Amino acid sequence: MVSKLKAIIPYLSYSGNTKEVAELIEEQLLEHRIEVDMHRIGISPPFHPEEYDVVFLGTFTWDYGRVPEETKELIWEIGYKPDNIAVFGTGDTQFGGDDLYCAAVDKLTKFYQSKWPGLKIEQSPRGSQEEKVKAWVEGVVQHDKVFA
Repeated sequence: MVSKLKAIIPYLSYSGNTKEVAELIEEQLLEHRIEVDMHRIGISPPFHPEEYDVVFLGTFTWDYGRVPEETKELIWEIGYKPDNIAVFGTGDTQFGGDDLYCAAVDKLTKFYQSKWPGLKIEQSPRGSQEEKVKAWVEGVVQHDKVFA
């Protein structure tokens, strides 16, 4: 019997933008018949990254380029650097311009030495950015045939 492929999407969202991206990712993964668990950072019980083929870690960028404290706490909870983390996030260029736009995504992608580029979404993933999310998920799913 072939085991079902699994992904988890831990995300932190205050305004709902990062949650929208997480839900789009979930939808894409389900279309690939990948089992998906959603995890609200700071609310859901702890999880173990090694139980998943990929961890889609989502956060927004806070306070002029910072990673929010709740996301940092999740990193401490995990306690090590899994090699199966794909990072996505939301941000706003009006706070710090291009240099600080979605800086949390850049910091976490570098921290985890992710095999995948980080996904950056300006505020809400609606419109053309929805296609950007879908293309990014396809890239993660197809990379090194993680889910093939």
